[in-house]
Amino acid sequence: MIRFSGAKINIGLHVTSRRNDGYHNLETVFYPIPLFDALEFVVQPGSKKEISLMVSGIPVKGNSEDNLVCKAYHLLADKYDLPSVTAYLKKSIPLGAGMGGGSSDATTMLKMLVELFDLPIPDAELEVLAAQLGADCAFFVENKPVYAEGIGNVFVPIKCDLKGYQLLLIKPNIFVSTKDAFSYVVPRNEQLDLPLLDLRELIKQPVPKWRDLIVNDFEKSVFVKFPILKSLKQDIYDAGADYVAMSGSGATVFGLFSKDKEINLDKITVTKKKDTFIRLLNL
Repeated sequence: MIRFSGAKINIGLHVTSRRNDGYHNLETVFYPIPLFDALEFVVQPGSKKEISLMVSGIPVKGNSEDNLVCKAYHLLADKYDLPSVTAYLKKSIPLGAGMGGGSSDATTMLKMLVELFDLPIPDAELEVLAAQLGADCAFFVENKPVYAEGIGNVFVPIKCDLKGYQLLLIKPNIFVSTKDAFSYVVPRNEQLDLPLLDLRELIKQPVPKWRDLIVNDFEKSVFVKFPILKSLKQDIYDAGADYVAMSGSGATVFGLFSKDKEINLDKITVTKKKDTFIRLLNL
């Protein structure tokens, strides 16, 4: 069995408050994009509940047992009688990019196991299980545009359609630690001068107006530590984008261009570096 696990961008990201459990409450819009990893697994003989993971494509550092794909398998194997499997993951979504590639892979593994072994797990329950692996994981169960609250795992369906837009994704060869990004950000409830804005209303505005309305709260602190991302955002605007933002806690910066816009990548300095991840997608 083989399936393709997609990615996402964040349209706006508000860090609203600190939680007593060490996490933060968020408000964001998750939007699925057509960039995919490929995941396949083969059932192995034997009675042990084990998973072996083989990774190709973009290198993934660390012990394979720490990979969310393996953790997804064990999450269900602890509850159901599953056979051993060998999983093959081809990575095309960069790591540490703010596009949810690892989360998507984990959720795809859950969905594949449910499908192949006919497990009695409805989507609502699968979202709860996926959230145990990571806040973003639950989104990929339905993989549709949603307004997200809580730690990013409480969803409200929304109408947000970017069909016809070109999406430019650029990730320089830098790593932004999510833990560090959260440690530097100041939650909105601790900033008395910030106006109360509802992303569900803001995204109803025409995309060119988003530039002055929709923000990612992580940009303020992440751009100080990584000024190349601040320069990249301006370069993409200079190339003619209607809206530019960082996705998640970085390090991908994306730009939305009208469908007829000719994009001059020469205006974007970081694209001249060989180790820069660049994709231009049609939404």
